[in-house]
Amino acid sequence: MKHTEKATFAGGCFWCMVKPFDQMPGIESVISGYSGGHLENPTYADVKKGGSGHYEVVQITFDPSLFPYRQLLELYWPQIDPTDDGGQFQDRGDSYRTAIFYHNEYQRELAEASKKEVEDSGRFKKPIVTKILPAAVFYPAEDYHQDFYKKNPKEYKEDRAKSGRDEFIEEHWNN
Repeated sequence: MKHTEKATFAGGCFWCMVKPFDQMPGIESVISGYSGGHLENPTYADVKKGGSGHYEVVQITFDPSLFPYRQLLELYWPQIDPTDDGGQFQDRGDSYRTAIFYHNEYQRELAEASKKEVEDSGRFKKPIVTKILPAAVFYPAEDYHQDFYKKNPKEYKEDRAKSGRDEFIEEHWNN
C-alpha cells in the first residue's frame, strides 16, 4: 500500500507555485486552493478582495519515500521572496503572502529548521517573514485555476514574465 502525505505552501499567486512541484517523482497531485482563513467555501473573488483571511496555496499530495518533505521545502524556498510580507512580486495583499502550513509535528520541525537555514544563509538583508502555521481547512480553487500553466501556457508565461519572480529567483537563489 502506497503511503502519501500532504504539504501545503503559500507562495504568492498559486499559478506560479504549481509547475515547480508538478512533475517531480513521487508527487501525486498539486492542487491550487485557499487556506488559513475564516470564510467557509471561499471563492477566488472572496479571497482576492481581501478580508477572508485566506492565502492562495498549493496543496501537494506526495509519496515521502520518493520525494521527502525536506526536498519539498528545498524546492519551496527558491520560488518565493521570503522577506516580503505584503504579497509576492506583482501580486499584493494578504492572500499573496508566504507561509508553510504544516500537517504534523515532523513537518513543523523541518519547516522551522529550513526557515532558520534561509535566515542564516546571508542571502537576504531583510528578515524572513514567511510564517509557519498549522494546516487549516483547504478549499480547492475553481477548475479554471487548476493546472493553469498547462491549460493557458501563453497567459501563464506572460503573467510570470511581468511578475518579476524569475529575475528575483535568478538574483537571490541561483548563485
